[in-house]
Amino acid sequence: MEFLVLTIVIIILYFIGKNYRTEDFKNINLKRKEFFRGDVLNHEAGLLVALLAKVAKADGKVGELEAELIKHTLNDISSHFENQEEVRGRLKELYNGEKDNFSNLIMLCERLYILTKNDYERRLTYLDYLLNLAFIDGDFSRTEREITEDIAQALKIENKDYAQLISKLEAFHINMKEQDELSLEKAYTILNSSSSDDDNTIKKKYRELVKENHPDIISGRGESQNKIDEATKKLQEINEAYEIIKKSRGA
Repeated sequence: MEFLVLTIVIIILYFIGKNYRTEDFKNINLKRKEFFRGDVLNHEAGLLVALLAKVAKADGKVGELEAELIKHTLNDISSHFENQEEVRGRLKELYNGEKDNFSNLIMLCERLYILTKNDYERRLTYLDYLLNLAFIDGDFSRTEREITEDIAQALKIENKDYAQLISKLEAFHINMKEQDELSLEKAYTILNSSSSDDDNTIKKKYRELVKENHPDIISGRGESQNKIDEATKKLQEINEAYEIIKKSRGA
């Protein structure tokens, strides 16, 4: 069987409030589609999904962001087979079966190594993708580190390359956290508030600003269209700022 060569474009993650969204998760372009037959664990695609399952469940649970990335991955991989729906179903079944089984981790890595023995960069790309999954919630736990270290060693990834991937992701998420904090600070400024204000005070200031800047009220005063447009834009900023603050407080 000809094995599928997966070239995965690493997702770009950014905060909206306190939530991530995936962007540029691009489909892999192949000149022709493969009709899949046989055991999915004899295929690079199946082995990758099995390893993703174990990394996703490494800290005992699969988070919402991890589940979302897994869903996109299954859709993306299966889209490159002629029997797409069948392959996706089998990969999903594989994922569900592998996420609670860690006893075969090294065996799966050894299989993947055999299939990619002469392509170090491809193995490095697979590891990079697995690490992106581990980091997706911004918290690289001890168990996630341990399992990805085991995978790296079994795939014969050099220690310096593993460390470089970790450093890159840590820097990325520190930057995202700083951007999130700046966004929250700006939100408090827009509402003429501070982080020390309680929820009721925030809500009161929000309502006051909405009343002051509501386009219908501005229009009722006989203001110009420019004033109405400015009020509409300001009201949108006020609403967005209020949502960011509520999310930061778990409301």
